Amino acid sequence: MTEVHPHQPTAFDWPLAFPAEDLLRKWINSFLQHHSWASQLSSCLHQDTGTDLFEWVDHFTISDGEVFELREVGFFSEKVKAPTGVEVWFHPQAMLPRVAVMPDGNRNGVPTRLAIRAESLVDFIAAHDLPTEIRDRFGSRLRRATIAVENGFELLAVERLGWRHFVSSEPLPGFATAIIAAQELWRTRKRNFPRDSDGIELAFELQAKAIELVGQDVACELFFTEERRYWEKRNRAGQIQKRRQDLLGLGWGNHDHHTFRCSRPFFADLIRFLVNFGFTKRERYYAGAEAGWGAQILEHYPTGITVFADVDLMPEETEVDFSEQPLPEAPRLRTVGLWCGLHGDSFLQAGMHHLEARFEFGTLRDQLAGEGVSTMKPFSDFEFLKQAFTEGERWPVDPKRVQRLLDRGLITAEQAETFRRTGAVGSHLENLQRKGGFKGFNQKSVSVIIEATDPRALASASQSKGA
Repeated sequence: MTEVHPHQPTAFDWPLAFPAEDLLRKWINSFLQHHSWASQLSSCLHQDTGTDLFEWVDHFTISDGEVFELREVGFFSEKVKAPTGVEVWFHPQAMLPRVAVMPDGNRNGVPTRLAIRAESLVDFIAAHDLPTEIRDRFGSRLRRATIAVENGFELLAVERLGWRHFVSSEPLPGFATAIIAAQELWRTRKRNFPRDSDGIELAFELQAKAIELVGQDVACELFFTEERRYWEKRNRAGQIQKRRQDLLGLGWGNHDHHTFRCSRPFFADLIRFLVNFGFTKRERYYAGAEAGWGAQILEHYPTGITVFADVDLMPEETEVDFSEQPLPEAPRLRTVGLWCGLHGDSFLQAGMHHLEARFEFGTLRDQLAGEGVSTMKPFSDFEFLKQAFTEGERWPVDPKRVQRLLDRGLITAEQAETFRRTGAVGSHLENLQRKGGFKGFNQKSVSVIIEATDPRALASASQSKGA
């Protein structure tokens, strides 16, 4: 079963933890000053991927004498398995690297070890042509490799499979084969059915099989790996950025959250599916009558995966717990409902509306522009949170879907003709930068971007250009 940490917050008024981030950056920067390989990697991340090494740090070490500084900035001891003499500290209300406290954890104030996290340790080692061995077998939930040791300071890379602990797990006989089998279940999942309810039913059947094979946490990790793969196949910006990150062997290890747009009848099913993996419900937004959307945010503690699930809501549903109560078909469609009507649910045919990953905001925007990828106007522009979508990937729309919407009076004849002729925007990559460890969202900003991506508004813009 997925564990819930005793320090996991139940109130979601996320603080700004600038002192904590500053402290961790001070230690990380001191390590970079003493380790040329790590310093060079940091430069490559900035120049080649538009990312900050800080976002790739899994953990680093300090000694017992520095613990008081961690306490001062809001860190707590985390109840995870660790080697004898090692205590793991984390910030329960901020998105920050963890710290391993151990007797030889630093030297003259410099961490003696720093670990970065790659999506695939094999890919990282191959990308850098490293003469190193992976300490742990395939199927272990934690795999580690020493990348370089310089003057007694060690840079490591780690790969986690739904595992927050700091000791590896020797795989049971057959577990490695079970991982492959579960991965295949998700990758070959049929998404398109004459009746969407059949697709939902299949997803739950496959989930039960995957959990039986490998347990909740690994099944969850594998599911989202395949969801990112499916989204990426249909999003050019995602393909370009993934290639840039793969050249350094890192994959999507910097993912921030995965956004699923859902039609009203299946929203409660989506939430139940995620809860089956062990997700915890976090904030729930109701944006009001004008905005016409609601969202349930969920977090999976062992994997660090966050989901932003959104849905059309009607003004009279302000008090409804729409994460559990089934929603009937609505007499009109807002942005999310129309997107699902044109493309299908994220849970099924459409895949994710966007993947959001953590970047150096301005750097990534400029680098993607050099690759021919434009970025929309930022919808969050704060010191602690910057967000912008890449220009949407336009997908063709099945004429049968357009006709169904037209027959129900949910779109006009002119809109139907535009959707048939030019398609509709399907997905984005989201450029996000967080500071101060802020792990929340800004409801007003989300309303702005949801309105800006309404397929009707974009269809009107397309018609104007055509004229």
